[in-house]
Amino acid sequence: MERLAGIDLDRLRSFQVLAAELHFTRAAARLHLTQPALSQQIRALERQLGTPLVERHARGCTLTPVGARVAAETGRLLAEADAAAARIAAAAQGTLRLAYTRSARGGRVDALVARFRAAYPQVEVLPSTGWTAPNVEGLLSGAIDAAFVRPPLDEPALTCLHVDSEELLLAVPADHPLAARRRIPRPAVAGLPAVMWPRENGPGMFDRTIAQVWPAGGFTLSRHEPDDEQLLRAVAEGTLIAAVPAGRARSLKLPGVRLRRFTDPIPTVDIALAYPTVSTNPAVHRLAALLRDSG
Repeated sequence: MERLAGIDLDRLRSFQVLAAELHFTRAAARLHLTQPALSQQIRALERQLGTPLVERHARGCTLTPVGARVAAETGRLLAEADAAAARIAAAAQGTLRLAYTRSARGGRVDALVARFRAAYPQVEVLPSTGWTAPNVEGLLSGAIDAAFVRPPLDEPALTCLHVDSEELLLAVPADHPLAARRRIPRPAVAGLPAVMWPRENGPGMFDRTIAQVWPAGGFTLSRHEPDDEQLLRAVAEGTLIAAVPAGRARSLKLPGVRLRRFTDPIPTVDIALAYPTVSTNPAVHRLAALLRDSG
């Protein structure tokens, strides 16, 4: 089948339909062509191959032995061509190395990514998950293209777009005296032993949490845990309290833990999309545009 090289793919697609229908009128209708136009395409293909592919009859046509072979080869050839075209289109659309932050999944974050995937299905999204500080390092080093982070950030080289805000809740042991209250005033938590993740994981969020929950001081750090799930497990042991984002805390639903709201002013933390301001990746700017349009 060396003579298939250089053949117009549209002619092969037309022949593939004719081989399935074995009727010029029906094949032309499927292809949205006139019958004479289809006949011209088939004759041009036959001339290029140097042999008849179909035998025409009053009620239709049949494939010659060579035509049957061409039909079989055409199916594989067109499938490979379509796959190659999809790969080329994907390369043109780009790749997006996107990092999530461990404390924020679901809600507007996942909704934004879902909208992006639907709008740009050819973009290959390569997800990862990390704390804000490692995500920022990845952005600055070029290891990732965009990341969800917990602001505030002190990085002038990064653009940071607001995605959402969520309430901070107080997690207390189920038998703790504060579990009996509906709302917790700030003085009630001053001096109580608390568990928190290491500040270096996200300095901005760490400091903002302390400033809002313990504004007059009294933050008593008794233990570090690596993430929100482990914070809540530590609270369930019975002696520690923790300030945690509402979305993550409610989704975990750990036994032995009660979640309580604070009195006004309600403490909150933000989630943002960050990327290098000088990024030339089209996928990054498309994701950012979707976020801006949703605001």
